[in-house]
Amino acid sequence: MAKMTLEAARINKHLTQQELAEQMGVSRQTVRKWESGEQKMRPVYLFMFCHLTETTEDDILLPE
Repeated sequence: MAKMTLEAARINKHLTQQELAEQMGVSRQTVRKWESGEQKMRPVYLFMFCHLTETTEDDILLPE
């Protein structure tokens, strides 16, 4: 699979930033910062994000 953005993975699962934030125990602003690249996601959140969006770390991290 080609590299997927955090936003695309979230939208693919029909989740809003708020819904994802609530499921991950973070603020909507944190999700926005992750998606914009303003803030890096800690590994524990990356694992949780991948589980919730049914993606793999490789889908998110590896270049195309």
